[in-house]
Amino acid sequence: MHPDPRDPHPTPQVGVVVIGYNDADHVVEAVRSALDQGTAVGEVVAVDDCSTDGSGELLARLAADEPRLRIVRRETNSGGCGSPRNTGIDAVTMPYVMFLDSDDVLPPGAVDALLAAAEGAHAEVASGLCVRRELPSGREQPWQARLYTAHTVLTHPSQRPRLVHDTLCVNKLYRTAFLREHGIRFPEGRFLYEDFVFTARVLAAAPRITLVPDRVYVWHVRRSAEQLSLSLDRGRIDNWKARTEACAMAYDILLGAGQKELARAARAKFVDHELRMYARELGLRDGDYQRAWWAHTREYLARYDAADWEANPSAPGRLLARVVLESPEPCDLPRLKELAARPARLLPPYDRTPDGTPVWSADLPQASLTPLLTRPTRLLPLTVEAELRPRARGTRLRLRLHELYGRVAEAGPQEVEVEWQSREDGHTAQHERTTFTPSGTDGWSAEVPVDLDRLGAGTWDLRLTVHFADGASRSMTAHALAGAGRLRRHAVPSFRHAVLLVQPYATHSGALALRVATGIRGVMKVADGRLRRLLH
Repeated sequence: MHPDPRDPHPTPQVGVVVIGYNDADHVVEAVRSALDQGTAVGEVVAVDDCSTDGSGELLARLAADEPRLRIVRRETNSGGCGSPRNTGIDAVTMPYVMFLDSDDVLPPGAVDALLAAAEGAHAEVASGLCVRRELPSGREQPWQARLYTAHTVLTHPSQRPRLVHDTLCVNKLYRTAFLREHGIRFPEGRFLYEDFVFTARVLAAAPRITLVPDRVYVWHVRRSAEQLSLSLDRGRIDNWKARTEACAMAYDILLGAGQKELARAARAKFVDHELRMYARELGLRDGDYQRAWWAHTREYLARYDAADWEANPSAPGRLLARVVLESPEPCDLPRLKELAARPARLLPPYDRTPDGTPVWSADLPQASLTPLLTRPTRLLPLTVEAELRPRARGTRLRLRLHELYGRVAEAGPQEVEVEWQSREDGHTAQHERTTFTPSGTDGWSAEVPVDLDRLGAGTWDLRLTVHFADGASRSMTAHALAGAGRLRRHAVPSFRHAVLLVQPYATHSGALALRVATGIRGVMKVADGRLRRLLH
């Protein structure tokens, strides 16, 4: 057979390593997505980590008709993802290698995009956009999209310190000889967050890197699965300890390789990403977990030096870290949850010391908030409180913007844009703009109508943009006011649907969101689901 002259890669160049353990429901789809990449993929190495659910048999049947598929079965289960990936690195015979998990897929054209970029730039690593796809809703969210806005070639990783934020190994193509020459491997055995360490080892070896804006990986997130993936199973303190261990190892690897700028960026990423993510969920855990988390986090943050704190000291993660360091016991978890939100919100009280220094609270005056006095308006952790009042004669959204150590009055709040964004597909169904008016001595208020008929069925997130007289604007979410029946369900008459069931609620980070069920059938479905949960 003659090669197709339209094929950009007629010669096989890439080996895709697919790892899996007891994932018979998904592994075939993953492997097929790799085989369907075209002739650039010369082999797919499926590493079965000693499955007992028939995964091996499914792969064997697929391999019988597909000569590019090779199956490597490990004799014992490793308990993690690192060992089977290392097995795949050893087995690959192609010049380039990619990694794919058994419950994810490669989108069409992924390999061609990465291979063309790697060869065109003579790069050891090519990296592209990964999207997280929530299942079963299908909602997609790009991962570290700021890195992948345009084709970029980096002669050294230090040219883009933000690379340390993309700890995934699966959205990248590696030159196989580069990995082997530098002995770059994953931690063996049951090591959570093995990607963190592997990525640090890659960056420490100072490869030439090319970035592409193409979608190259689809990460399936199945939160309702009986067995959560290792990265989603954050309810145990061992998970947090494993994450901090991986972050510490990544820092040590980069620093040991002389990559001081990347090492600092890795420490900054910990407080901006890891610390905020787990702090948002801390109120959901029991007292034993909270105390263990607090003690371990204080011990970890105590390793930071002055230079680590000097960079961007007013960032929400830095302020949050300071509170943890200054308090020997867990404190103010609801306020910390809101400060850890994205975008951050700092709820009252806004205390000061007798000399006027802004501080976290009267009980924790040693945690200074002075850096907020110079933080740009567009990045301030402003708080807008929101209350939705569903009524038959018209639903209203009431907003109140809080002062923050004089910064809000200084900027001069003028208007607020209000949008409701669909949780399912991200589209905006309603957009209103109104004026802020002074409310008391320390706030501003606004009120807008909400057309529930136009929103329709689904889950809706409230998004705000506050505009100031000095030209600045701040995009944010709103703190959901609770208590006094504010967040209870309401049945509202509807011209379009006869009836609507409206449920304002607070997300896990405290933001106001809204669930709407339409029509008699929709209302009955909600009631039936609630009854089932009560009986269960």
